[in-house]
Amino acid sequence: MKKWTVGSPDLNAAKTISQQGGISGICAEVLVSRGIDTMEKAVSFFNEDSGDNAEKLSDPFLVKDMREAAGTILAAVDNGRSICVYGDYDCDGITATALLYSYLECIGGNVRYYINGRNEGYGLCADALRRLADEGTELIVTVDNGISAVDEAALAKELGIELVITDHHQPGDVLPDAAAVVDPHRNDDLSPFKDLCGCGVALKLIAAMDGGSLDSALEQFSDLAAIATVADVVPLTGENREIVRLGLKYLENTENAGLQALMEAASVKLPVTSAQAAFALAPRINATGRFASASEAVELLLCEDPNTAAEMAAQLNSLNSERKKTEAAIMEEIRGGILKNPSILHERVLFLYGEGWHHGVIGIVAAKLVERFGKPVFILSDDGDTARGSARSVAGFSIHKALTACSGLLSKFGGHSGAGGFSLPKENIGLFDEALQKYAAEEFQVMPRLVLHADKLLRPEELTVEEISSLDLLEPCGEGNPKPMFALLGARLGEVIPLSGGTHTKLKLFYGNRTVLGLMFGTKTAEFPYRAGDTLDLLAYPEINTYGGQSSVNLRIADCRRNGIPQKKYFAALDAYESYKRGEGADKALLTRIVPGRSELAAVYRAIPETPADMDSVFFRVYSQLPDSMNYCKFRLAADIFEETGLIAIDLYSETVIRLPVDKKVDLDSSAILSELKSLCTKTENAERSVPEAV
Repeated sequence: MKKWTVGSPDLNAAKTISQQGGISGICAEVLVSRGIDTMEKAVSFFNEDSGDNAEKLSDPFLVKDMREAAGTILAAVDNGRSICVYGDYDCDGITATALLYSYLECIGGNVRYYINGRNEGYGLCADALRRLADEGTELIVTVDNGISAVDEAALAKELGIELVITDHHQPGDVLPDAAAVVDPHRNDDLSPFKDLCGCGVALKLIAAMDGGSLDSALEQFSDLAAIATVADVVPLTGENREIVRLGLKYLENTENAGLQALMEAASVKLPVTSAQAAFALAPRINATGRFASASEAVELLLCEDPNTAAEMAAQLNSLNSERKKTEAAIMEEIRGGILKNPSILHERVLFLYGEGWHHGVIGIVAAKLVERFGKPVFILSDDGDTARGSARSVAGFSIHKALTACSGLLSKFGGHSGAGGFSLPKENIGLFDEALQKYAAEEFQVMPRLVLHADKLLRPEELTVEEISSLDLLEPCGEGNPKPMFALLGARLGEVIPLSGGTHTKLKLFYGNRTVLGLMFGTKTAEFPYRAGDTLDLLAYPEINTYGGQSSVNLRIADCRRNGIPQKKYFAALDAYESYKRGEGADKALLTRIVPGRSELAAVYRAIPETPADMDSVFFRVYSQLPDSMNYCKFRLAADIFEETGLIAIDLYSETVIRLPVDKKVDLDSSAILSELKSLCTKTENAERSVPEAV
């Protein structure tokens, strides 16, 4: 079960915004739930006080060193100097490279580009600088990298290469020595908007070279900048919101042959949404940097011939398919490892290590495991004498702080609170795992968990095409401005319908006086734990479905569970169970409440079916029968006792349980787990009896 929070917007504030702003009530409630609770804040969010698109973005010359950067580059163009655009191998860096290269070529620059291979690592590379110097490069302009390249900047100067840095990552205490260092996160930068991606910074650089006007830059390149902004998961607020909003419109009629071919290959339908940019276009661009050369994607974005572009887009499709297969193979290997050693899942932080896991996808795998298990995940892949890793986290647990605490064992690391990368000598792998778990134990008595947040409780009367369509006003959605998600509490399940041969599942739901269809993509019908007649709580994204000229509201379900489960008690009991499984013992006050008695053991055993069943659904069934005595910790300990004695099998990776056939009577008193629990209870009771009554 995942942890939920549900917003409770101030209805009076929402009513005011709805009436004064002329927007729907549901849209106003979502805004208020997100802290946009006054008309002034709402106007700022929508940026309605400016009619000209370009005026909604701040003057590029407000960014520190932007004037120097533009002047240096234009002078190099005028003098015919050899310029190299030096980008990163992710979607942000690839699009920024194509964008700046295209502009410089258009104004007559003697320009080329360079992007590291993944084996060269991130950012300016000393060997690459030497090669570029040997080939006559006179000016390097970085995009989406360079802010930490202090030593490399010194080398470039030694090699006689002038350097302009444009980046959006956090700078260190010392800036590189360059003709210009453009980064909105510089301490001395006074520009009003700090959250541009690398391509967004490059877009503003082009505007600066065009005299400061953003009109032409937005018209020519906001399609690329929109994809990059969504892909790099920067907040879709302020100027980013406008870049993406405008860029998606231009993308629908883009003149870029490569983007046209890529959209066709990815089956992108009009109108183009931020979700399509994030989940259809960006992964295909990223796949080149993971499985081939990032230059393949750059060449596609620079391609002018539709036939050639179609062939290139097909190759990106193929690489993306390879990426998916590689992810699936790693996930399957991880599944096998967990089944062999399920105790891994009880740790505060999930640490996983494998040989030959592709470095280009372990970050994606880590993110999927965070979503599955709700805990921070660190994944390492063997790379000869060293191991390289990637980490993803949940709110409240900083990856960067954890890596800093273990930095003595690492060769290199970087990142922020939610994600990071690191490398270490192979012989330090075990020590790193120990240090990581020690850090988590010392800093967190109770570990943070993944939380799904709904903007508000959706009322049945709001499930109309008109109300749900009004939420389009909040687009584009993404990081910092997520697609609205709602809670539906007490929906009755009418029918479970298999889709695509049971690969996906459709639900017919009765919610108040409304009947609505819910879609659960990726949930196999055979594994769906609930049946017609059950009452469910849901978190869902409402969507408009149009078929045969008729529109209706569907729900894309993010999570569901049986109605009425006390979440706080569930997670407190889960924490107690995992603490016990880690060997940390159990709170003496809880011992008598977590040891299952005979009747409770019998209830748990009876509830476990002879086909695989979702662990939580079995617990909910038992809890509904014994709400006063059953808790999740007691339930899991009972299941462990049955597994130990061979009566059931538990798959912790898929979180399922199944009753096994037995041909003889099993004595539960033979369970070492049950004996230990009873012994601990006895010791606790004896200790309590020995305490003087006055105490």
